[in-house]
Amino acid sequence: MKRNLKVLLIAAFLVTAPLLILAQPHPNGGNNPNAGGTTNNPVGPSAPIGNGTIILLVLAAAYGSRKVYEARETAGE
Repeated sequence: MKRNLKVLLIAAFLVTAPLLILAQPHPNGGNNPNAGGTTNNPVGPSAPIGNGTIILLVLAAAYGSRKVYEARETAGE
């Protein structure tokens, strides 16, 4: 009975969470790039993602190559 209640509560949270969690507003007022009074407002997001993506890809490649190496090592025994 406790397990069913726990599953029900988790499912209810997952269903209602998107309705309660709101994102932050766009920094320049939404779709209007001229909303701030100037004409040089960026249209897209301004957070750089290049370096973090490269770091994650390198770490994933290292982790994957380690797993392949270990699998080949144990298969050879």
